Amino acid sequence: MTRRQKRLLLLAVSLLALGAAAALVLSAFQKNMVFFYSPAQVAAGDAPQHRSFRIGGMVQKGSVRREADGLSVQFIVTDLARTIPVRYKGILPDLFREGKGVVAQGRLAGGLFVADEVLAKHDENYMPPEAAKALADARGGAR
Repeated sequence: MTRRQKRLLLLAVSLLALGAAAALVLSAFQKNMVFFYSPAQVAAGDAPQHRSFRIGGMVQKGSVRREADGLSVQFIVTDLARTIPVRYKGILPDLFREGKGVVAQGRLAGGLFVADEVLAKHDENYMPPEAAKALADARGGAR
């Protein structure tokens, strides 16, 4: 092999390795990406059926039901246009309350959202931007 052929071969192998590394990184990102959906989007069928995603809105007043085991809870998340029932087993955040903002991460299972994680807003003025936008859109659409 000539010197030029060796350089071209090295360049081709390097580009192939770089492409493989980029493909692996993008594949890992794709598997770990979690998108946010409002209850209206979930009801419209926009949410993935077999992947984890986040749903956010307000905990509907009077909807929280705790099971006898002390860890299981069911509640309804609303964006003031639609509602989605949520089931969660675990310790809820201290700030979890009816009528307050919540974001839950999990999957849909037969019309019920089974949450793996529940997050509550941390003060009276804060709400995740996605949840605030979904509520604003629902209020605008409900008028």
